[in-house]
Amino acid sequence: MFHVGGARSALYNWALARQQQGRFVLRIEDTDAERNRPEWVEGIISALAAIGISDKDPAFEGPYSQSANTDAQREAALRLYDEGKAYYCDCTREDLVARTGSQHLGYDGFCRDRGLVYEEGRALRFRTPDEGATVVDDVVRGRTEFPNNALEDFVVMRGNGSPVFVLANAADDVREGITHVIRGEEHLSNTPKQQLLWEAFGAEPPVWAHLPVIVNEKRQKLSKRRDKVALEDYLAEGYLPDALVNYLMLLGWGPGDDTEIRPYEELEARFRLEDVNKSAAFFDVRKLSAFNGEYIRKLSEEEFVQACGRWLQAPYAPWAPEAFDEAVFRFVAGLAQTRVTVLGEITRYVDWLFLDEPPVDEASWAKAMKPGAEAMLVSARAAWADAEWTADALKAGLEAAAAEHGLKLGKAQAPVRVALTGRTVGLPLFESVEVLGRERTLARLDASVTKLVSGVGS
Repeated sequence: MFHVGGARSALYNWALARQQQGRFVLRIEDTDAERNRPEWVEGIISALAAIGISDKDPAFEGPYSQSANTDAQREAALRLYDEGKAYYCDCTREDLVARTGSQHLGYDGFCRDRGLVYEEGRALRFRTPDEGATVVDDVVRGRTEFPNNALEDFVVMRGNGSPVFVLANAADDVREGITHVIRGEEHLSNTPKQQLLWEAFGAEPPVWAHLPVIVNEKRQKLSKRRDKVALEDYLAEGYLPDALVNYLMLLGWGPGDDTEIRPYEELEARFRLEDVNKSAAFFDVRKLSAFNGEYIRKLSEEEFVQACGRWLQAPYAPWAPEAFDEAVFRFVAGLAQTRVTVLGEITRYVDWLFLDEPPVDEASWAKAMKPGAEAMLVSARAAWADAEWTADALKAGLEAAAAEHGLKLGKAQAPVRVALTGRTVGLPLFESVEVLGRERTLARLDASVTKLVSGVGS
């Protein structure tokens, strides 16, 4: 699944590439066979397309497969060997532990000057400089020095001849002319090795930018084991792509004023990589939902109806397909649009219209059906039995019935709403009654009275 942090990184890369009339290069780093499946690749491509990053735009290039470049990566590694910048090593982990007495120490350089040549099983190691430091100038994090004596002579090609990720990544970047590498800060620790390889290949290192980590409400790094992190999950719940893009762009960066809700084109125009913050970015689902609600309310009613489509069908909809009436849904769509924060909520706002009986929530029933509720339902039924069937007339009828019991309209509505819709919260009551129709309304009131009289409850 496509992590929201990866989506944020992609959007920053995309914004910069389009600003500079450059290219956004999508490379699938698939050299780890256990973590590579075709459906996951398709998931990445479709998730990117959902947030507006696709080959429909001339700024998009790829996707390329890292595994397709194995020969070129191997040649790059062998050039390092030919130039004395790498050497073969036949040490095993057991050899290293025997020499150092520790499972945790890095490679000790034992094979540096042994002059080994290639044989099956011998890994190729990069010859890290003995002295000085590798300095990484990062647009976001500033200048960071990594002492070279703390960087072991790392493997660039395994004993079976396959390039490791750090080598493959650097070799591909250099060959593809990558100018900016914008990614999560967890990759900063890999950067000195990659920069050393860029320099060993005779290339000017790219602009590095390591974005702040994204954390949950407990200020813990977002984890797929603990948190909802997949972009696809948010889309499946009914978060609009435009709202997700807007929110993700602001996780670590801001446009410089108090206006947060903006179309992507404005965010892109204002985006400056050097203005990205170092501090962790809080992924606040409640704020994202508020953003999404704003975007939902900006839709035209027709756009809203179309956007709700998937949640009005199986497996989301609990009613039989033939029970759904589009005209009825359109009648209440505008009312629902002002209330939902994610499109997936639409189902519970309208299910009572398309089910034979309302889906009564036990907590709602217990809250609304207090002593006196039975009498209020009976009076409501009497007031509506011959009433004009419009929202205004229905409201006037219930107000009169409430007055008979010494109740204000708000108190009188609660048992009636639960009897008709099954819940204490929902669409405006009188418009709901109007669309439900006289026959079904009176039948549901009768059924609820019967329940109360019999003591069956919900």
